[in-house]
Amino acid sequence: MDPVGRLVRAFRVDQRVLALAFARMADGVGNSFLIIVIPLYVGSEVVGGRTFGLEEAVIIGIILSLYGFLNSSAQPITGRLSDRAGKRKAFILVGLAGLTVTNLAYVFAGSYAQLLAIRGLQGVSVAFIVPTSIALVNELATTRDRGGNMGVYNTFRLIGFGAGPVVAGAVVATGPYTLSLPALETTAALEAIGSLTISGFDAAFYVATITAAISYLMVTVLVSDPEATKANASDDLAIAVRDPTGEKLLDPVFTLGIATLFLAASIALFATIQPQVNAHLEQSSTWFGLQFAAFVLAQILLQTPVGRASDRFGRRPFIVLGMVLLVPTTIVQGFVLTSEMMFLARLSQGVAGAMVFAPSLALAGDLAGEGESGTKLSVLTMAFGFGIALGPFASGVLISYGFQVPFLFGGLITAIGAGLVYTQVEETLERPPRVRVADDE
Repeated sequence: MDPVGRLVRAFRVDQRVLALAFARMADGVGNSFLIIVIPLYVGSEVVGGRTFGLEEAVIIGIILSLYGFLNSSAQPITGRLSDRAGKRKAFILVGLAGLTVTNLAYVFAGSYAQLLAIRGLQGVSVAFIVPTSIALVNELATTRDRGGNMGVYNTFRLIGFGAGPVVAGAVVATGPYTLSLPALETTAALEAIGSLTISGFDAAFYVATITAAISYLMVTVLVSDPEATKANASDDLAIAVRDPTGEKLLDPVFTLGIATLFLAASIALFATIQPQVNAHLEQSSTWFGLQFAAFVLAQILLQTPVGRASDRFGRRPFIVLGMVLLVPTTIVQGFVLTSEMMFLARLSQGVAGAMVFAPSLALAGDLAGEGESGTKLSVLTMAFGFGIALGPFASGVLISYGFQVPFLFGGLITAIGAGLVYTQVEETLERPPRVRVADDE
């Protein structure tokens, strides 16, 4: 059996889902590179120009947050357009092409205004990728294996996202790089350009460009829209807030979006208070990096098994239990006294988050009617993006009232999310599917 076949058999997913997962892993490496590199680049002497009366730190914050704001805001639009057109692959390729071009554009940017424009275009580009990728995974799956497919997709995406920052700083720090071009040294006229020097920043941007281009090629060659996607293109693509059946107060997909918002905010509280965490625990930045990575590690290890388990035992129990566990695992981070305990708290929070992510996407996918996967699932992806932006802002404001306050806030909103899921969301699997011993009998 060929290597691709072995992987498909090992992960028990459609080959197109696995290809899409690997493609997202590749572009995740490049995109997470930029999270580390852009603040360093903005603070370097390479960038100049007008600051519009703002401090450098504020400029960095605006450049980074603009990406998230435009990305999250545009996802419902791109998801809806994809549903209306009955196409997924074309939208993903548009986004990856935009990401490739904008990653390369950083090499030529030398002013704050140019960086702002490039980062904004990147946000819009990724908005073409996220909801349509999730929708495609949803449509390539069935009720029996949707959770597992979502788990595999998220696992590889997170591997890529987690790998980027590990090496991004080293790529910048060890530059510049000199590439010898002996073929050009044959004449005196070309001897001057017989070698090429690339700065650490440019090398990082080239890596991000190459990974995005690899993703584009993988999707072009290995991914295709299922026939049902085009056939079921829908015109009725409104996002409901109230439960259309009248049995509950809120629409279940909208409820999952709120829970996802609170989940993302609670895990992102940690990101912007590194100085306070290190001072409180009397630890180095290395420990903080390990604690930050603990959440991602738990996600990578558990997304696929939890997703598969939700296919067998139901979505709702995992989502409710995960949201409930998020309450103590978030609050305890404000009260731990050692670096080791903070690592365990973050790891436990990651376990709780893994119980929510894939089952939530699978449940929303179960509820999505024909031709509306992009619209429905964009509610969750948009909510996650806004939550990642809300968390750091909230912790930055609340930390002045005491070290425990941001984490108490996180515990409160996750408790509200757990209550909403418990009261407003019903199980979509009528009964756990039974494994047949012999299909031919």
